[in-house]
Amino acid sequence: MALGGRMADDLETATFRTVAWRIVPLVCLLYVLNILDRANVGFARLAMQDDLGLSKETFDLGYGMFYVGYLLFEVPSNFLLRRYGARRWIARIMISWGLVSAATMLARDTTTFYALRILLGIAEAGFFPGIILYLGDWFPDRQRAKMTAFFMLAIGLSNVVGNPLSGWIMDTFDGVAGLHGWQWLFLLEGLPTALVGVGVLWWLDDGPNTARWLPAEQRDCLLGCLAREDEARRRRHGAGHWEAMLQPRVWWLIALYFTVAVGTNASGAYFPTLIKQRHAGASNLTIGLLTALPHLCAVVAMALVGISSDRSGERRLHLTAAALVAATGWAIVAGASSPALALVGLCLAQAGMMSMLPVFWTIPATFLSGAAAAGGIALINSVANIGGFFGATILGRFGIPAVAALLVGGAILAALMRPEPPPGSDHEEESGG
Repeated sequence: MALGGRMADDLETATFRTVAWRIVPLVCLLYVLNILDRANVGFARLAMQDDLGLSKETFDLGYGMFYVGYLLFEVPSNFLLRRYGARRWIARIMISWGLVSAATMLARDTTTFYALRILLGIAEAGFFPGIILYLGDWFPDRQRAKMTAFFMLAIGLSNVVGNPLSGWIMDTFDGVAGLHGWQWLFLLEGLPTALVGVGVLWWLDDGPNTARWLPAEQRDCLLGCLAREDEARRRRHGAGHWEAMLQPRVWWLIALYFTVAVGTNASGAYFPTLIKQRHAGASNLTIGLLTALPHLCAVVAMALVGISSDRSGERRLHLTAAALVAATGWAIVAGASSPALALVGLCLAQAGMMSMLPVFWTIPATFLSGAAAAGGIALINSVANIGGFFGATILGRFGIPAVAALLVGGAILAALMRPEPPPGSDHEEESGG
């Protein structure tokens, strides 16, 4: 009996290792391209804003216009992913957003800039919550924070690579074929995404049932583990019904994620500008290298916090601590008297905000399943990303202290959440709200 239990544990460990090495690097690559194509407008503004004759406020609003289309189509997109399968739907998303991102090179004025940003949001809607839902199809709750953290390392990796790359493209290609550097930036970073999207049709599996690379014994082990966890979740929360996505704890998470969305989108819109203000005369490549440093810190912090949260099984205090670190970082930037100290603050702010994400996204799956998971995860991401719409404007109009204050609010919301018992536990304790 003991031998059987040990053999089962060994099989489970081997199964999750196989799945992790197959799934996580692939979705990480897709997310690297996603972040690159979404955030490169923050780097392009170093020249694009003046070339198009836009004011700071007009450009900030254009940055947020992405979320108009994104919010409207996020929830429907996640339901369509469930209907048509992850392989086809994620490929569709990537091909369309890559082409629209490349087309941003055609922006000529406020109207075309806003229209292309809205269209990019429509094209990309459903990608992130779809991947979160997809990871839930492969990994149980006790492994999800770590795997989500590895997946979301793409945010930092994309910026570590993308910011210097964007700076190099803008410096090197400016004037080539009569195009501005920022036009080449959108073209050369958008088209590869569309090509990878075509490859997704061959590389991605809809789920464990269609994974031919997974041995039958491991497939049965994985499906059994996920089924037992899902059944326990349904017994405790009745969360397979779509009405479950409207329960109070979902809206509590929306309020918490709103604070993170403001901070992360403000950083994406303003990090290159904030660094350039403190390093006058630096080339775009130098600005890109300096902008990469906070994201490199975030990569390390995300991995460590995700692993720590999974090992301890604790989510609430990890979220609270990360939010406070982020708020402290922004506060340092606001009061910094030297470029070096400001850069330290940016590193802390980015590390704190990014460390919240993998821990946060394990929580919805602890009480949502089935249609409720598809709709609830998309609802949280879409409504909370109203903060993304206003993030750049909040920082531009009210200053850095306003972003720090919102993250303090996020820390309070996280601290007040009640911990969710692990699947299969006898406790019926409710989580926040």
